[in-house]
Amino acid sequence: MNSCTVAALQMVSGRDLQTNLLQAERLINEAVAEGARLLVLPETFAVFGGGNQRQRGEAESTAAGPIRQFLAQQAAKHQIWLVGGTLPTTAADSRGQPPEQDKVFTSTYVYNAAGEEVGRYDKVHLFDVDVADGQGQYRESDQFSPGDKPLLVETPWGKLGVGVCYDLRFPEFFRQLRDQGAEILAIPAAFTYQTGQAHWEVLLRSRAIENQCYVIGANQGGEHSAKRKTWGDSCVISPWGEKLKALAQGEGIVSAELDFDQLHKIRRDMPVQSHRKL
Repeated sequence: MNSCTVAALQMVSGRDLQTNLLQAERLINEAVAEGARLLVLPETFAVFGGGNQRQRGEAESTAAGPIRQFLAQQAAKHQIWLVGGTLPTTAADSRGQPPEQDKVFTSTYVYNAAGEEVGRYDKVHLFDVDVADGQGQYRESDQFSPGDKPLLVETPWGKLGVGVCYDLRFPEFFRQLRDQGAEILAIPAAFTYQTGQAHWEVLLRSRAIENQCYVIGANQGGEHSAKRKTWGDSCVISPWGEKLKALAQGEGIVSAELDFDQLHKIRRDMPVQSHRKL
């Protein structure tokens, strides 16, 4: 197919699962009404902060888990492709390995229009940094085990690569996806306000330009607690680095049409992939 309408869903998720799922369902309905066929939810869309990650991960260890079941049902109901943000799971990874003791994987499941799980990505780069905000310190590795490789999924519109949030800072990760034929990059995220303000847009545009891919960045965007605020600015970026649509803050959707004839022309006119030397 030469074109596809996509949507990045921006949320301000909290700690209550059912409230978050209702918010996600409302946004999915809006995106579908605008004609979107490929939707991307933000990182930690179903539960943001708090709670026992291990307990939640065990609940999501099979496709019958409440979050995975919700995602499958939404995809099948609307006959859409859905990149399901992230959720915790203790299900064994692609190597057949469980997470480390008392930890979980933070995983992105991709669903086709029949509601089938067609791919799973476990976040590779964990956010262990100090940030000058209300929280001050982030140590994802205290709760999560890292994945070991990117995910590429064949869709009706082309090959879709998936990365999550902190992965954006590692261009070699996305170069692997480009080498495998990626044309679309989906990035669920929960960028902090400070790091997002400084780096979110420039990183998304860089990954789009250097890989000549469409990039769909679905971010959390608002105040989640007295200590935690996320940047927002969910957007869709063209392979030329143009910001096609964006939403600054708050709950909402960003939809845009991807033109794959344009993508192929950009790659023909400037064949950077074949010019690589190192």
